[in-house]
Amino acid sequence: MSRQQRQALDALLRSVPRSETQPTPAELRAGFAAAMTRPAPDGVALRRTVLGGRPALELEPAGATERGRLLYLHGGGYVIGSPDTHTGLVGELAVRTGLRAISVDYRLAPEHPFPAAVDDGLAAYRDLLATGTDPRDIVMAGDSAGGGLTIATLLAAREAGLPLPAAAIVFSPWVDLTLSGASMRTKEDADPIFTEADVRAYADHYIGAGDPSHPLASPVFADLSGLPPLLVQVGANEVLLDDSVRLVARAGAADVETTLEIGSDLPHVYQSEHGRLDEADAALDRAAHFLSSHLRTPAEAGRTQER
Repeated sequence: MSRQQRQALDALLRSVPRSETQPTPAELRAGFAAAMTRPAPDGVALRRTVLGGRPALELEPAGATERGRLLYLHGGGYVIGSPDTHTGLVGELAVRTGLRAISVDYRLAPEHPFPAAVDDGLAAYRDLLATGTDPRDIVMAGDSAGGGLTIATLLAAREAGLPLPAAAIVFSPWVDLTLSGASMRTKEDADPIFTEADVRAYADHYIGAGDPSHPLASPVFADLSGLPPLLVQVGANEVLLDDSVRLVARAGAADVETTLEIGSDLPHVYQSEHGRLDEADAALDRAAHFLSSHLRTPAEAGRTQER
């Protein structure tokens, strides 16, 4: 990495400080918002809306296609984060894909524990379908807990008998709330952001007295058959590395088209450093290409209408 890139990475690593005592959810939310919020790229129009009964932020890049939609579920351990904290990241995906994106403000724990977030994700997806969006024109994405929630939403939609979207990408997905992955311990010294205790605190907030191994809380234990094509991007230097590795293995064993990318010497959701890390921009370019390549072309949509 260049000196400038290393400085940018160091800023990211300082954004979620370690501490001996766990801060309150309110303190976590305020700190995360102050450290991570970035503006939308130039040319992206923002509009407050509602999707599935929840507040949402719509991001429309200049020249967006009429048909395609990107449904985004933000990260933050199910406790912190919002569409506002992820405006920059979602806006970058919107620009690169040329799609209108909608980021959902799903309910957070501990005020709204599992399965509230899954219920909200499913309601948002169901609402997109109900308003006439063809599932073949929908793609999904999410980071960290939002990545796990993306997979859980797909599973919930499948169980509800809904047609699934064209494809999904997840950045550093948290898909095992039992924390049973080996990297939770073997990567703890390499991970500059999280310790096992940090991650467990978020899990406790979200699950409460529930079962952390429930397939919709920990999709790594779910039957993943029938899911759409998946792209998983993760950093090599994170305790959640094995969540991604095991998710891809289970998806592949279930005959799901799946691609895994492990970024060398990179931390959790390094894509959030777009514009400051070359690796982040390159990863977003690949993610956008993956999503776009699975959407219907105008010709395909026209043939469907003719029938």
